[in-house]
Amino acid sequence: MMKCVAFSGIFSFVFAAAVTISSAVFAADLVIAMPNWPSGQATANILKVSIAKEFGLNADVKELGTLLAFNGMENGTVDIQPEVWQPNLEDVIKTFVTEKGVVVLAKHGVPAWQGICATPAAAEKGLNSIADLKDPEKTKILDTDGDGRGEMWLGAPTWASTGIERVRANTYGYAQNLTLVESEEEVALAGLDIAIATNQPLVFACYAPHFIFDLHKIVRLAEPPHDARKWKLVAPSDPLWITKSSASTAWDAANFRIGYAAAFAKKHPDIAAFLEKVDLTPEEATAMSYALVVDRVPPLDYAKKWVADNAKRVDGWAKK
Repeated sequence: MMKCVAFSGIFSFVFAAAVTISSAVFAADLVIAMPNWPSGQATANILKVSIAKEFGLNADVKELGTLLAFNGMENGTVDIQPEVWQPNLEDVIKTFVTEKGVVVLAKHGVPAWQGICATPAAAEKGLNSIADLKDPEKTKILDTDGDGRGEMWLGAPTWASTGIERVRANTYGYAQNLTLVESEEEVALAGLDIAIATNQPLVFACYAPHFIFDLHKIVRLAEPPHDARKWKLVAPSDPLWITKSSASTAWDAANFRIGYAAAFAKKHPDIAAFLEKVDLTPEEATAMSYALVVDRVPPLDYAKKWVADNAKRVDGWAKK
């Protein structure tokens, strides 16, 4: 019996030591937050593979919402966020970048845009502008569940743009006669594929760069040009921010860029300089989303091939 106890104790000690050694060997040198949209997922992994190639550091890629990522960059648990969208996150950027100075946004931005789109069937039946969405006689063609009201996808529940689209729906007035739906993007894209295949009218929030414009004929609804004076967004920290806010014109010109922790930049100025040189294009972001969603390529596999195919370019990002 004593031998069993002794053996058990030795086994426990050896197991604990093995876990400690394993943790030490595989511990990540830095953490990259990964968004829940395809181009962000691809970019997070491209940065992981590139940093390992150029600096020999192991990055742990963690799927995190943007606000959690910014909090992590402040408290030291996250080092890099690959896609920070503007103007969607202006309130967050003001807090963490401008006021606290704990996050840095890379200078290079990828041009983007956001708005409301329609399938060809919806456009052909009279839904060509935001103003058309206020007419319940026109939007009833979007009804798919038989309740007499059309449905419209606003975005994923965790996206900053989704709340803003709800504000726009309230301000423009089409929230009164449409059921506004929030779901993960992959669910919405599956619905879009079915709608296109069956010639079903569909209207939905959209953004570019995105592969759907290569895959389908999509119509962007017309709306008044952006007027900053007609955009009054209350900070999302207010529980009633959506009802207190208003936005009655198109989105301002958008872009997204890499964000990284200021503390990380001090610790690894060479990697911060590398991040400042990353110059991805809208076309590349589109190709990323197409590969991950349509071709079903895992993000890490895509990143490994992308870095191998762009080895000289990645080397250039790392040069001083």
